[in-house]
Amino acid sequence: MGLIPPTVRPGGFSPDMPCAATFILDPYSGGAHGQGLLPEPELGPPPTDRPGPLCPHPSAAITEGGGHQPGITKNAVTMTTSHQPQDRYKAVWLIFFMLGLGTLLPWNFFMTATAYFTNRLDTSQNASLVPAEPSKDIRASASPSAPLPERNYLGAIFNNVMTLCAMLPLLLFTCLNSFLLRRIPQSVRILGSLVAILLVFLITAILVKVPLDALPFFVVTMMKIMFINLFGAILQGSLFGLAGLLPASYTAPIMSGQGLAGFFASVAMICAIASGSELSESAFGYFITACGVIILTIACYLGLPRLEFYRYYQQLKLEGPGEQETKLDLISKGEESKAGQEEARVSAPNSQPADESHSVCAILQNILVPALSVCFVFTITIGMFPAVAAEVKSSIAGTSAWRGYFIPVSCFLTFNIFDWLGRSLTAFTMWPGKDSRWLPILVLARLAFVPLLLLCNVQPRHNLAVVFEHDAWFIFFMAAFAFSNGYLASLCMCFGPKKVKPAEAETAGAIMAFFLSLGLALGAVFSFLFRAIV
Repeated sequence: MGLIPPTVRPGGFSPDMPCAATFILDPYSGGAHGQGLLPEPELGPPPTDRPGPLCPHPSAAITEGGGHQPGITKNAVTMTTSHQPQDRYKAVWLIFFMLGLGTLLPWNFFMTATAYFTNRLDTSQNASLVPAEPSKDIRASASPSAPLPERNYLGAIFNNVMTLCAMLPLLLFTCLNSFLLRRIPQSVRILGSLVAILLVFLITAILVKVPLDALPFFVVTMMKIMFINLFGAILQGSLFGLAGLLPASYTAPIMSGQGLAGFFASVAMICAIASGSELSESAFGYFITACGVIILTIACYLGLPRLEFYRYYQQLKLEGPGEQETKLDLISKGEESKAGQEEARVSAPNSQPADESHSVCAILQNILVPALSVCFVFTITIGMFPAVAAEVKSSIAGTSAWRGYFIPVSCFLTFNIFDWLGRSLTAFTMWPGKDSRWLPILVLARLAFVPLLLLCNVQPRHNLAVVFEHDAWFIFFMAAFAFSNGYLASLCMCFGPKKVKPAEAETAGAIMAFFLSLGLALGAVFSFLFRAIV
C-alpha cells in the first residue's frame, strides 16, 4: 500500500505552499555533502516550479556538518541569479521516484505476502519433521480448498501482530529521527538503511527454502518486519529531508513512488500466483524481485550527487526567503559585494535565534485540526487494513481460480489503486479548504467503514452475522475506503504546514509526521479489537 504506507499526493504541492509531504517521519533536512559547482552551460530559463530565483552568497554555501563550502566565487553567485540548471531528462525526478518506491516497497512486499506467511504457519508444524513434504500450489496457499482446515493460532493472529510490529518502530523512529540526522551523516543513513533492508530480503528469500517449526518461523518473521520498518523509518525521514533541498515539486516523485510501491507489490504477487509455480518457487522469486528493486534504488542514490541540478540546490540550503529577496534587490543594483560583506556579519548570528523562537506548543495549536485528522485517518485505515480486510473470503469463487486471486486483487490491488487515485486527485482540487469544517467531518465519517467491512464475509467469525456477503460489496467498500484514505490524508499533510508561517513550516511538518505515525500505531493496536469483534 502506499501507506504507509498511505500519504501526501504529488499534485497537492505548489510553489507557494510549504507542504511537508511526509508519509512518515521527520521532514527535517538531512542534506548531502556539498560539492563545488561546475561551469554553467546554457540551460535556458529557470524551472517554473521554483518559488523564485535564489542567490546565495559564497558564505551561504555550507556542508551538512555546518561548515562553509570553499571554492564558490562571486561568478557562481551571479550565475545563481541569472541561470538555474535544468533537470536534464528529468533524471533527478526519476531518481527521487525510485527512492520513494524503495522506501515503501519492503513493507508492501511483506504485507502483500500474508498468504505465504499464514500458509507457512498453518502447515509448518510438521514441516521440520518431514522435509520432503510435497509442495503445494500457490493457489492453495492463498486460499485452501474447502473444507477449510482449522487455523493455527499463530496464523490466525499473524496479520494483527505483523501490523503492530511494523507500526511501533515507525512511531519510535519518527521521534528519534531528528536526533539521528544531527549525529549520523545523510549518506550513512540512506545507504545503510537500504543495505540493511536488502540483507533482510535476502534472508527472507533464503528462509523460503529452509523448513522451520511454526513458532521459530513466526518470531523470525516478526523480527524481520520490525527491522524492515525500523530502517524504513530512518530512510524515509532522511529522504524527505533530502528532497527539502530541492523545489517543492520534487517531493511529488517520492510520494508517487511510495503510492505505486503497493501497486507494484500487488502485481508481483498476482504474477507469482498466475505462474502456477510451487509455493516455495513463487515466494522465492517474489522476494528476489524485491532485492532487485532495492539494488536499483541504491544505484540511483549513488548517482544523485553526479547531477548538476541536485548540486546546485545543495548550495541554497538554509537560505531564508527574506535574505534571498534582499540579496536579489541589491544584486540588481550592482551591490552584491556590499551584500556579501553585510551578510557575513549579520546573517549567521541572526538566523539561529529565529529558529529557536518558534514555540512547538503554539504551532501545535495552529495545526491541531489537521494533525488530529491525519491521526484519525490512519487509525481507521491500519485498524482495518490488512488485519481485517485480508481475512475476507470470496463467496462466489467456489473451487475456481478466483479463489486464489480474491485477496491479492480485491483487497491489496484495489486498495493500492484507489489510494493512489485519491492522492492524485489533490492535483486538481483541494476541497475542502484548510480552514473548512468539512475536513474533520469527512475524516470522522470514515468511521462508517469499520462496521461496513466487519459485516463483509470475514472468516473465521464468531459474533457478527455476515450482511454483505457478495464479493462486489467488499470490492466497493475497499475502493471507497482506500480512495478516502489517500485523498484526506494528502489534504491533512499539506494543510498542516500551510496554517503556520513559512519559517515554522518545517516544525509543523515534523509535528504532522508524528501524528501520522501515532495514527499508524493506534491503528495497529485497534486492529486486535476490530478483529475480535467479528
